[in-house]
Amino acid sequence: MATTDNIVAFTQTPRGTSAGRRLNPTRLRDARIAKRLNQSELAAIVGVTRQAISAYEQGEKAPEAATLSQIAAALGQPLAFFTAQDRPGFGPFGARFFRAVGAETKRRNLMSDVYANWMVQTAHYFDDMVNYPPVSLPSFTPGNPDGSYTAEEIEEAAAECRKAWGLGLGPLSNVLALLEGKGVVSARLRMVGERVEAFSFWNGARPFVFLASEKESAARARYDVAHECGHLVLHRGVGQEDVEDPKVLRRIEDEANRFAGALLLPRQSFPNEVFTTRLDAFVELKMRWKVSIQAMVYRCKDLGVFDEYQITNLYKQISARKWRTKEPLDDPNSNPLEQPKLLRRAVTMVLDANRKTPDDLAAELALAPGIIETLCNLDEGTLSAVEPMLPQPSLR
Repeated sequence: MATTDNIVAFTQTPRGTSAGRRLNPTRLRDARIAKRLNQSELAAIVGVTRQAISAYEQGEKAPEAATLSQIAAALGQPLAFFTAQDRPGFGPFGARFFRAVGAETKRRNLMSDVYANWMVQTAHYFDDMVNYPPVSLPSFTPGNPDGSYTAEEIEEAAAECRKAWGLGLGPLSNVLALLEGKGVVSARLRMVGERVEAFSFWNGARPFVFLASEKESAARARYDVAHECGHLVLHRGVGQEDVEDPKVLRRIEDEANRFAGALLLPRQSFPNEVFTTRLDAFVELKMRWKVSIQAMVYRCKDLGVFDEYQITNLYKQISARKWRTKEPLDDPNSNPLEQPKLLRRAVTMVLDANRKTPDDLAAELALAPGIIETLCNLDEGTLSAVEPMLPQPSLR
């Protein structure tokens, strides 16, 4: 995803007098990874060998113009994407907090990296034209020399965030809007079948949250956002090499989960509303706190509200009612998904002020209009070209 100087020129046509367009091999690789294709799969679609695709991506060989057109069609990007340089970001990338690492997850993590890079470039593009909210995220450092947080430190960190943001001790109305108001740039793109729920990272001094879950449950999605908030405030000093250690990753994931529960369900207030182990009572609590029943039960375990026997009994009831994957109030009509709005507002402001046209945005970002629309949560067709209605013949 980093900008490369390894650029190859297309073969000159007989009528050409200049070097012509130049292929950026890194962007070809990124577009392929974003489409979840390996080199052999792309080669089969285009009708060339895997070795040819590899040579294109290494900058050792340039595709013929017709072949590049086929590649562009297969990868869903305009030709300009493959000849453009990456746009700048806000600074170096921090660690990307994926939920899993290892050989079996490498492909989807690489795909997530590509989208993270595109998200950063898109956000930075508007930075000179709009004023994003200033970043206002507290930062914490663990007391343990090994870099781990105690449960008490995490509880205090969540309480400090609520205090710094003036939230009081009640339910949060919109977690995603809260973070965007504190300068976090967010986007939602459902990566179907990839088991990516969400990930977060810092780019320079700007924090980002990328929501990629297929979940329809707003309560579970809110928990994902709170979990990523935990990473942003607790783990800014963690390096990418650290999260690639499965033991370290498991620890920081547990810490982010504890933070999410503490942020959404404060220990000073939530336990006062839990008065019975009857599962139906948690449905009422879910309506008020907008947190999944399973997360609330786990929070009760963390805080010692119930003993082990009572917690086990609650989980058995959840399984018996088949609520493991779908609970009451999970449908969007009962509790709509929180939607990213910061980038959408930036685009709207720029277009309404006539600073740019939709064509300008698509051309200057050099990304498929549909991808820009998704990253900025725009309505379909805002930037993509619409075929004009042709006049229809009629009888005389």
